[in-house]
Amino acid sequence: MARDHVVLKPEGREIKFSNPDKVFFPEHGHTKLDLCEYYLAVAEPLLAHLRDRPTSMKRFPNGAAGDFFFQKRVPKTAPDWIDQMVVAFPSGRTANYLVCQDRAHIVWAVNLGVIDWNPWAVRRPDGDHPDELRIDLDPTPGSSDWGDVREVALCAREVLEENGLSGFPKTSGSRGIHVYCHIQQKWDFVQIRRAALALAREVERRMPGKATSKWWKEERAGVFIDYNQNARDRTIASAYSVRPTPDATVSAPLEWEEVPDAEIGDFRLDTVPARLQKVGDRSAGLHEKARSLEALLDLAARDEAEGLGDAPWPPHFRKQREEPKRVQPSRARKG
Repeated sequence: MARDHVVLKPEGREIKFSNPDKVFFPEHGHTKLDLCEYYLAVAEPLLAHLRDRPTSMKRFPNGAAGDFFFQKRVPKTAPDWIDQMVVAFPSGRTANYLVCQDRAHIVWAVNLGVIDWNPWAVRRPDGDHPDELRIDLDPTPGSSDWGDVREVALCAREVLEENGLSGFPKTSGSRGIHVYCHIQQKWDFVQIRRAALALAREVERRMPGKATSKWWKEERAGVFIDYNQNARDRTIASAYSVRPTPDATVSAPLEWEEVPDAEIGDFRLDTVPARLQKVGDRSAGLHEKARSLEALLDLAARDEAEGLGDAPWPPHFRKQREEPKRVQPSRARKG
């Protein structure tokens, strides 16, 4: 008989964990409690990516195969020990986000149906100046595959290193690869997005047909380098996040030497804890040394001097002064 709840006591806090036997990943039978136990097993490196960051709660009340919703504001019914941070959206509105500080916060959020963690690239108290540049590589269906993603990731590494940055790769847990760079917390979201766009364009130049910075899907060929993931309030699933896939795949940190042979399906809820025990946290050095963005911003300035202006922003942002028309090129031609 399925249990109504179990009582868990992380950090000495008593939490009534409801429906522990509810199946969250039907294909493998992983339960809600299995998910929680996974996160407790990887809590130390996971919290290194979450601590002091405002984090969206992506909630799946009925498991990975069910509907989900993003909850940005911590509910008023939350215990008084739940840590929070107020952040501002592009619209000017604000919200009190969860700040996941310890194992008790993990258990509390998983009990609400959180499967993956989506932290901002800032650390409090400064919510306006990110400490990470995030590169999101996503294959374009029909023109690229996982092998292409790995090749583009290695090219992105070269560009980063030539510009004084050290990148840390991880699988997205879905179809792509993320590369994170620890940067000095002195540039705002607009500047960091500008640097990411310059990087995307440079990789595109080096890998024509295999990499693209084109925002509109109809123009893409190859692996899309999503520069807009660096805009304010955009988030990416953190390292060690389980993703809502049938196999419960994980966004797993890698060594660069692992990238050419890495397979997304090798990193799952039921394999990553053992990998962590065997090889350690591959992202452990990410935040050891903050680097400068000046070289990438110089690259952006050169692009702009040669006539490459801004690129489209996400649709919920106000139209930017230097932004091109925010309309699909095929529709613009018809007009």
